[in-house]
Amino acid sequence: MLIQASCFLDFTCEFPVPTIFMLRPKSGIGQFVMRDELQVSPYVAMTEFADTYGNLCQRLVLPAGQCQLRSTVVADCADVIDVDYGAAWTPITDLPDGMLHFLLPSRYCESDKLGDASAEITRGCNTGYEQVEAIRQWIHTHIQYEYGTTDSSTSACDVLETKKGVCRDFAHIGISLCRALDIPARMVTGYLYELDPMDLHAWFEAYIGGRWYCFDATQHEPKGGRILVAYGRDAADVAFATHFGAVTLNDMQISVEEIIA
Repeated sequence: MLIQASCFLDFTCEFPVPTIFMLRPKSGIGQFVMRDELQVSPYVAMTEFADTYGNLCQRLVLPAGQCQLRSTVVADCADVIDVDYGAAWTPITDLPDGMLHFLLPSRYCESDKLGDASAEITRGCNTGYEQVEAIRQWIHTHIQYEYGTTDSSTSACDVLETKKGVCRDFAHIGISLCRALDIPARMVTGYLYELDPMDLHAWFEAYIGGRWYCFDATQHEPKGGRILVAYGRDAADVAFATHFGAVTLNDMQISVEEIIA
């Protein structure tokens, strides 16, 4: 399916603020970027680099005063996400080198504290996809989606205590529980068609059966129509904006629509 996604941001800065954005997706498995555009008003010079994971990062200095940024992308996306209950756990000895750091605890994903919880949630499951799907279903059933209950310092363990959070928190729990089972897991940010309420979205992927599979605990069932923008160990790696100074976000508007050919 053809998807057009846009992100509009309105900022105010008292002084110029160096900033890194992650708003431009790349073509890859499950998506082909046909067109993308990034506009800043007033115009400022911008450079781009790829981070450790290959995510495209836009580097600029937000000017003093009001500044607006609009990112628009058109991509051909998979209508559905792949599901394979037979995908088996990959022994650590067989994992590619690049997968190993996705097994480790990270800032928001304290997997070293959740061994008992992950074992209980996945009891009776075959190792691999079935375990991860059991984790996804458990999060969907036991964690309440509620804005304003978490902030940028909230970790997976924090949310497991309160049982409330938003998409990034759901992803952090899923990642943590997977890593506790020695399943590589990573956080993904991007756009999801027909997300309600509409916003920038986050989900997680697990490496099983020799490849990455998508899991989204905020949704009732597997859904396609996704544009992956960035991925990393957790939210610290995939922030859509990183400001090196004081910035006020006045407005943010997200739109994701299907284009009928």
